[in-house]
Amino acid sequence: MVRANGAVSLRELARVVQTSEVTVRRDVRALEAEGLVDRRHGGAVLPGGFTRESGFPQRAMAATAEKTAIAEYAAGLVREGEAIVVGAGTTTQELARRLARVPGLTVVTNSLLVAQALAHANRVEVVMTGGTLRGSNYALVGSGAEQSLLGLRVSRAFLSGSGLTADRGLSTSNMLAASVDRALVRAAAEVVVLADHSKLGAETAFQTVPTDLITQLVTDQPPPENDRAVTELEALADQGVRISMATVGTQGAKPGAERADRGERADRGGDPPRRDVPLPGPRGGVPPGLPGAPPLGQRISDLAPSRRR
Repeated sequence: MVRANGAVSLRELARVVQTSEVTVRRDVRALEAEGLVDRRHGGAVLPGGFTRESGFPQRAMAATAEKTAIAEYAAGLVREGEAIVVGAGTTTQELARRLARVPGLTVVTNSLLVAQALAHANRVEVVMTGGTLRGSNYALVGSGAEQSLLGLRVSRAFLSGSGLTADRGLSTSNMLAASVDRALVRAAAEVVVLADHSKLGAETAFQTVPTDLITQLVTDQPPPENDRAVTELEALADQGVRISMATVGTQGAKPGAERADRGERADRGGDPPRRDVPLPGPRGGVPPGLPGAPPLGQRISDLAPSRRR
């Protein structure tokens, strides 16, 4: 599976071989000792370098519950009548499906899948960039796409990618895709990154959004044993990125309560709601990089940025 896709999560491996993640993790350690794979961010990748991009079908099937929860939360951030840009990706495609219910919205995108998801939304205007079609992710790239974004100004950009670290920010494995994403960022007043926990700590070749330009990260809560993801979240928060954790499945806030929060926010016209979510603590105590971090087991609100914008 790693040879075919470039990367695979422990959860997917456990599902395919019908065993526990504990057993899979032990076996992956043994494979790493033999030099056959490298362990990365809750999964395994091909040894010897950066994570490479897997095919679209594999990406679409990975972390589906997490992407759905992230997209649902992110849709609650969008206000009626807003103009936004939405980049290419499987998570942003899920977001687009939920944006169809926001009236008066204008969405600028280079993604055929995002445009398709909004094609029949009669209250949403869709503006597509020009460019050359990149078939692996159904996105328009190249100078035509970048030129069409010149002079554009919107309130927010919603982007995904292949990896996210506190040191480099968001990155992807394709140079053309990275260049268009950077153009999308230049058009937006704020940048919201949508990334499930498997992407936290992943390194890919081309930087798209440096950490100091990321306003908010919407992610899911990593498992407590995923030390790398937890460490990256704390480092990102320390650098001023607001961390928002979406509820996956039945854990945490009930979906009905989330919808009520969004309705109240729309009526008030105020800021999106903050939800108390558990942040898994690292083993051995709270690191010094996260000021005011609560004791393990307590619940905290979304981590507010420390830098001024």
